[in-house]
Amino acid sequence: MPNRRDFLAASATLAAASALSPHATAGDKEDNSRIGRTAHTRMAPNLEMWWRSLNPFHRRIEEASRLGFSAVEFWPWQGKDINAISDTCQKCKIEISQFSAWGFTPGLNDPKNHNRFVETIEESCKVAQRLNVRLMCVVGGNDISGMTPQRMHENIITGLRRGAPIAEKHNITLILEPMNIRVDHKGHCLYGSEPTLRILKAVGSRNVKMLADLYHLQITEGDLCGHIRENFDSAAYYQIADHPGRNEPGTGEVHYPRVLKQLHDLGYRGYIGLEYRPLKTELEAARAANRADRW
Repeated sequence: MPNRRDFLAASATLAAASALSPHATAGDKEDNSRIGRTAHTRMAPNLEMWWRSLNPFHRRIEEASRLGFSAVEFWPWQGKDINAISDTCQKCKIEISQFSAWGFTPGLNDPKNHNRFVETIEESCKVAQRLNVRLMCVVGGNDISGMTPQRMHENIITGLRRGAPIAEKHNITLILEPMNIRVDHKGHCLYGSEPTLRILKAVGSRNVKMLADLYHLQITEGDLCGHIRENFDSAAYYQIADHPGRNEPGTGEVHYPRVLKQLHDLGYRGYIGLEYRPLKTELEAARAANRADRW
């Protein structure tokens, strides 16, 4: 007949097994299907940086869904199978939080590209409607030899003023992204919140906002929570990555639980783009994002 010591040892073993998962028993495999469903923040892994070697592209959406994410983001839509992306999103019940409509080149900071910019925004809006997307990223462009930063910014304003009515017509918001020049984008013409906000104010459209990539902004200006509070009304979307390294939260110097709590306390309920390179595996990167949402 078992004695009291045997009973207590058996009870401890059972308790440890139950702690593996809310529904697990000893020997069960870990359930990773809800790692992407966090308590406070809706997150969207960037499919250009996650599962980079997996093709065709729409298979990356399936992988995001398997980890429980409800959305993904990506860079240019050009060259991708939009029908396959749309079908996979419907099958997996997953959204696209945003994609890039206009990249680094040709530069929006050069007026000779503005006609092409207008045509591309019109075409991109149609793709966005096909994919049920409401945010499209635009980039200012790289430095132009012989042109001052002020002049390049004025050209960006002119281009966005032409693109804004198209976005308004389609109920889509263009999100202008400032970069950093210290680490990733030397030679780019737009970095930091202050010049970006000046451009947005000059454009004067409710459908042109800032994409606040907190990785770039940490490198450029720091004080993330302070800038988030001050610029909250001007930003429509946020992305995260830790620094240094541009990897998942917890690998660098940014305390993302505090940063994400700041966004939540301000009332932000949009998606957070996970625009970072998983240091080891996508599963570990998803776990890190989940931990960053705990406070």
